[in-house]
Amino acid sequence: MKSTQYSEKVLDHFRNPRNVGVIDNPDGYGKVGNPVCGDLMEIFIKVKKNEAGEDIIDDIKFRTFGCGSAVATSSMVTEMAMGMKVADAYKITRNDVADELEGLPPIKMHCSNLAADALKAAIDNYRLGTTSEVEVATSCSIPDIKVILGLEDFVGKGVFKEVDDLFKFKDKRVLILDTGDKSLELALELIKYTGRVILLTSAKNTPGSEELKKKLKKSDVKILYESELLEVKGTDDVEKAVIHDFDEDENYELFIDTVIYLEN
Repeated sequence: MKSTQYSEKVLDHFRNPRNVGVIDNPDGYGKVGNPVCGDLMEIFIKVKKNEAGEDIIDDIKFRTFGCGSAVATSSMVTEMAMGMKVADAYKITRNDVADELEGLPPIKMHCSNLAADALKAAIDNYRLGTTSEVEVATSCSIPDIKVILGLEDFVGKGVFKEVDDLFKFKDKRVLILDTGDKSLELALELIKYTGRVILLTSAKNTPGSEELKKKLKKSDVKILYESELLEVKGTDDVEKAVIHDFDEDENYELFIDTVIYLEN
């Protein structure tokens, strides 16, 4: 799915999410997961009383593991709920969140917009002491597609979805995404042409078959573990990649010349 199908507000909350993090010893904690799509949201809240004795959300943080719209909806719901009466925050719906984001693609409404459910779970945990972990089994008639901003825009200008001539990558700074054994084998071949090959994988350990793992460990391929590509940037050609580190839960920029994304 191309990023043009997302509103500017969605893209803003995706690139610059608000209230990311955790709250130590929160008053309420909600964790909602979708076993169908794999999205996971966590909401932490701190509550205080106002002058009228009403419960107010004094602080709110989130962590999300999912696609771009999952990040955006989680960010938006925390921005909406901050400073609200707990009773009013509990009434926030998925549609409210989508409306504030000026719309979501239809296939994302049910699979990724779980943020309001996570907020309700946190409030229930605060009010009633109920379990903080909830599974919401919404259906996904179309498989979830991860958002990589700019990827399509730079095809042929530094982004390659297939490779036929390895020599064109000589001395280039190459970022190759782990999409299976074929991409790992390509990374090992590319190191013969350039000493700057970076393999990006969501895995915690060296990916691939046992044979490929051994070869990768002995090679000069640099592996970025527990990471994913969020965005490709540049003027005319690829210049940077925005990487999300799951372990540190933060984004950073990497200077590169090439992104290789072999589609299965």
